[in-house]
Amino acid sequence: MALSAAIILAAGEGTRMRSSKPKVLHSLAGKTFLERVMASVGALDPATLAVVVHYQADRVSEAARGYDEHVTIVNQDDIPGTGRAVQCAMRQLGEAGKLEGPVLIAASDMPLLDTVTLQALIDFHTQSGNDATVLTANLADPTGYGRIIRDSDGGVLRIVEQKDANSSELAVHEVNTSVYVFDAAVLASAIQGLDSKNAQGEFYLTDALETARATGKVGAFTAPDALSVEGVNDRVQLSNLARAHNRRICEHWMREGVTILDPSTTWIEDDVELAEDVTLLPGCFLQGHSVVASDAVVGPYTTLIDAKVDAGATVERSRVQESHIGANANIGPWTYMRQGNELGEGTKAGAFVEMKKAHIGNGTKVPHLSYVGDAELGEHSNVGGGTITANYDGVHKNRTRIGSNVHVGAGNLFVAPVEVGDGVTTGAGSVIRHAVPDDSMVYSENTQHVVEGWKPEWER
Repeated sequence: MALSAAIILAAGEGTRMRSSKPKVLHSLAGKTFLERVMASVGALDPATLAVVVHYQADRVSEAARGYDEHVTIVNQDDIPGTGRAVQCAMRQLGEAGKLEGPVLIAASDMPLLDTVTLQALIDFHTQSGNDATVLTANLADPTGYGRIIRDSDGGVLRIVEQKDANSSELAVHEVNTSVYVFDAAVLASAIQGLDSKNAQGEFYLTDALETARATGKVGAFTAPDALSVEGVNDRVQLSNLARAHNRRICEHWMREGVTILDPSTTWIEDDVELAEDVTLLPGCFLQGHSVVASDAVVGPYTTLIDAKVDAGATVERSRVQESHIGANANIGPWTYMRQGNELGEGTKAGAFVEMKKAHIGNGTKVPHLSYVGDAELGEHSNVGGGTITANYDGVHKNRTRIGSNVHVGAGNLFVAPVEVGDGVTTGAGSVIRHAVPDDSMVYSENTQHVVEGWKPEWER
């Protein structure tokens, strides 16, 4: 049965994160908690996807609309609690039209919540004929979670929050994940009678389950993978969850034919693509939508951000961002590739090189200690160490164009805008300010002065 609505609870501050940023906008593996949960819930194609906001409501709302322009934003008032959040949501959704069928409710601080688990929950709910179903998990350490208290028939009797639980209830290891499916009419009725008579003084959504049980059937579906429904309350939990998630990602890629020498120091985000026979050395961070082709070697101690690395290339001890590294290219060590670089096949950017919006032709080498920004270099040229393209005149960024089969001497300075033709040789220490025709030799004449027997003033 299709979802009539999905409600994501994102109103809380998350004080235990100790941050000026709302908890739901913290990230795991490159995506915020809210983005991840919205993507998983949105894949179920609910008729309405609503996000409830309160703390820094404008900031969270802007993020939610960035993830899904069709999202419905619900503003929770100052009355606290998940129950109150759902009351506000149901009132607003009810005003937009009558709700019929299942309504999914999910917390936004479960960054690994996946569509497969949610779909299994909904299928169980409808097949069991439940009026309400809670998604549960069995945890070795249930500290901080509400406990699932079942009756003698295995049905859900109630959910007890940790602060309200007695010793026998605290011993229960089956916990509430804060994900539910309700029949819309049952939910609308159940949330009307909520009160704040509890240790927190809040409107608990869990109390709605007891109301639903009094008039209908309440069931529980246990998530097959406890990691997928684990919540984050503080940075320690976030770190532990990120580490467990990353280990799974590394194991996935190793089974796909990628060599990862040290998974404990290799971090790979979800949207990264790796081919067979890629080698990742220790200390690598692969972020965004980076793509690495077969036989490429990345690392050690290398960061790729939305980068593309072609077959056979090596990137060592470098940072490459939004750049394309051609086949059999050699990058690093200690190279910084800023946005917009395009390096051809067999190119080289050696030690302590920085590039930005540079197009480097096949076989061209920039060996070391150079800056190439806003520049186009042809094929099979060689740039001497210590060369700089001076691209900024104080107002505009200007381009440098250097042709093919050019030999650039050490310590050159190209003052953009400037164009150098094919087959040119430049002398060491040259300052190139004007266009140089093909097949020329260019140098800057600098007079050398020697003062013999000179001593600094303090010696004299």
